[in-house]
Amino acid sequence: MIAMPHPRSAGIFLSYKCSGACRHCLYACSPRWPADWLSIEAAERALAGLAASMRGRYPPDAPVGVNEGLHFTGGEPFLNFELLVELVRIASGLGIPGIFVETNSFWCVNDRLTRERLRELRAVGLRGILISVNPFLLEHVPFERTKRVVRVAMEIFGPRGVLVYQGIFFREFSRLGIEGTLPFEEYLRIGYGLAYGELLLNGRAVYKLAYLFPKYPARRFFGFSCRGDLLRDWHVHVDNYCNFVPGFCAGLSLGDARDLEGIRAGSGPGRYRVLRALLTDLGELYRLGIEHGYREREEGYVSKCHLCLDIRRHLARCGDFPELAPRAFYEHLED
Repeated sequence: MIAMPHPRSAGIFLSYKCSGACRHCLYACSPRWPADWLSIEAAERALAGLAASMRGRYPPDAPVGVNEGLHFTGGEPFLNFELLVELVRIASGLGIPGIFVETNSFWCVNDRLTRERLRELRAVGLRGILISVNPFLLEHVPFERTKRVVRVAMEIFGPRGVLVYQGIFFREFSRLGIEGTLPFEEYLRIGYGLAYGELLLNGRAVYKLAYLFPKYPARRFFGFSCRGDLLRDWHVHVDNYCNFVPGFCAGLSLGDARDLEGIRAGSGPGRYRVLRALLTDLGELYRLGIEHGYREREEGYVSKCHLCLDIRRHLARCGDFPELAPRAFYEHLED
């Protein structure tokens, strides 16, 4: 049986649609996705289940934490501000702790708009904000907008309610005096590079940034199980199609998030062949891929997640694997 523990932290996708298509995006978000906004009815059911799981697990004044509480994300949640406000209102009414929103700051075009929107969100129950900062966002979000939302958010939420992720890049861009945007290749020439930042070698990164890393044959990753990643109780996600997405494993669904108790009760792995393989050994997933015509990449793989994702991408195109959802995720990896 595949059974999940009670989630203690989670993220809610409003949509996979985003204002940009970052080269490192775990979830393959981009402007090319249809909006397909999370419905209020679906959100109410999923949030009710999360509320039952999360209440009482954080102190009332807990600071915003990247893997703590409940965050609204995407895609870019501020693309549908009215929906974001309503979802924060619902989550707050359910007593869910540590509610915050994640943003790339593209919308922060002036102080007035930035302040008005953050104040409105605070009034309906938002506790804080996570502001994404990295060289990939810098390609399409002017840095002055990022600096603006950091400054205004500090006024409204205070230091415990503002998380700049990743702070090392914010300090570096400030030191370099960057204004506007900057191509990633130019950043590599003048900046620290990626040596001091966190980059997960999964999602779009393994296709767009593979040239930066050494590569290995598939057999190097045989013997590794993904059980811990799939069954952990923190940083899980619910997407706008109500897929329950484990950890950072985008494109995988453990079931319908409107029925968390059903997911927790467990599902027989018989029909979930990809999940069964991942719970056992990446070598098993490789053999499943070979059975369905997968061919190993001659150039190799930069990580075990690269191998897993490349096989899943193939299987999503050629077989009936209900856990590979949403299928569109696999179509947008190279946007």
